[in-house]
Amino acid sequence: MNGPYVMGIDFGTESVRVGIFDLTGQPVVFASQPYQLVHPRPGWAEQDPDEWWSALVIATRTALAESGISKEAIVGLGTDCTSCTVLAMDEQCQPLRPAIIWMDVRAAEQARRIAASGHPALKYNGYGNVSAEWMPCKALWLKENEPEIYHAASRIGEFVDWLTYRLTGQWTASINNTAIRWYYDRAEGGWPGDFYEQIGLGDLLAKFPQQVLDMGEVAGTLLPDAAVELGLMAGIPVAEGGADAFVAMIGLDVLQPGKLAFITGSSHLHLGQSAAPLHAKGIFGAYTDAVLPGQYTVEGGQVSTGSVVKWFKDNFCRNEAAIAAERGVDIYTVLTELAEPIPPGSEGLIVLDYWQGNRTPYVDPEARGIIRGLSLKHTTGHLFRAIIEGIAYGTEHILLTFRQNGFVVEEMVAAGGPTQSPFWMQIHADVSNVPITLPAVADGPALGSAILGAVAAGLFPDVQTAAKQMVSVRSRIEPDPARHEAYQFYVDQYIATYPPLQDLIHETVRHVSG
Repeated sequence: MNGPYVMGIDFGTESVRVGIFDLTGQPVVFASQPYQLVHPRPGWAEQDPDEWWSALVIATRTALAESGISKEAIVGLGTDCTSCTVLAMDEQCQPLRPAIIWMDVRAAEQARRIAASGHPALKYNGYGNVSAEWMPCKALWLKENEPEIYHAASRIGEFVDWLTYRLTGQWTASINNTAIRWYYDRAEGGWPGDFYEQIGLGDLLAKFPQQVLDMGEVAGTLLPDAAVELGLMAGIPVAEGGADAFVAMIGLDVLQPGKLAFITGSSHLHLGQSAAPLHAKGIFGAYTDAVLPGQYTVEGGQVSTGSVVKWFKDNFCRNEAAIAAERGVDIYTVLTELAEPIPPGSEGLIVLDYWQGNRTPYVDPEARGIIRGLSLKHTTGHLFRAIIEGIAYGTEHILLTFRQNGFVVEEMVAAGGPTQSPFWMQIHADVSNVPITLPAVADGPALGSAILGAVAAGLFPDVQTAAKQMVSVRSRIEPDPARHEAYQFYVDQYIATYPPLQDLIHETVRHVSG
């Protein structure tokens, strides 16, 4: 096994996953190692960067040992991390406090004030509400609530910036993170300095990395000390990385207009490339150069998708669980068998998937889930199907918002746990009348990171060429025209349900939260 091989390092919310790939994109091995997620208060989420590094050392050494590949055969590596995960650090990038990870929403008040600024940079939010997850919101919270930390910090950056420094000693930023969560726009001159001044963060720009690199550029080479810890060769090129879901676009070869990276799991994320800039209410982006130079990345998302299915399974399906155990099959097999014979629309049941709010198109954290149309006719199978259909309606609502603003999706490339269910994927294809492609390697982030590493190592001239060589297709799901037609009434009903109830739902949420 002489190689060459490349390594992809994928830091997720609760674990790091290391994959080693050959130059056709075939995985040789994966190894994972968890780390702790801490919630000091409701809405807060923090992690210890030392645990990230310890987990990386274990996962890297495990991958090498299990692969049988010599360290000399690894010629490049790439990384992806959660975003926006913010660290306040000293000059040597030593964290001054735990990292405030992406899901932390403690900065909700700061987000409201930033949205009220009305600055043109808010085009990336669709000129609407600002997410408390984004960099300026968290940095402003630090400045206002932990001023001693903020002012002592020589450097403020993201997870991947810290990781790149630990690997290479270079203090760089990825244009991916800076565009999607920091309001950086290369076409408009980079940092919107007047925006940061207006929101009270004029001094933050000096704490940011001053070198902003495209993904796949060489950020530096692996330091001797890091190489010894990881069991790799010193001096191998390390690619500039980015946010996990956006790096997954590369691992799914969603690098041209018309395709959509459809990243499924507990939530859904919808990411595509546009040839022209577009900014509209209900759409995040389009971010300039965020994935590829000269293109613009559009983003949509559903907060609760697979998590709602799991919620239903865990709380309301004891009989089905018993049947599954008796038969020796997964409970989702039983639920799917109950749901498959039911016609599209679940005989009048409509579910809004807003269990934890709505990311797009409403950007409404106070939205909540709705089930309507219940009758004594409806069964467990009806509810299971209706939840999956409601999730698909939510995706179609996002795609409709894209279409209305000039971005048309012709193909979805899917990854994540729900892709293991042909039933679920067929419903998505039928509702949106869009074919769904399933890649041979479902782990888009790890493969995307490895592709970046291959480009940094000079094995391919650019990211597009590398992706074409290293990404392959496993299967394709075609939509059924008749079922698509049957679903149109229910999509319209889904979209019409929330607006008249929004004020009532907000009132109830605020009453419950005190």
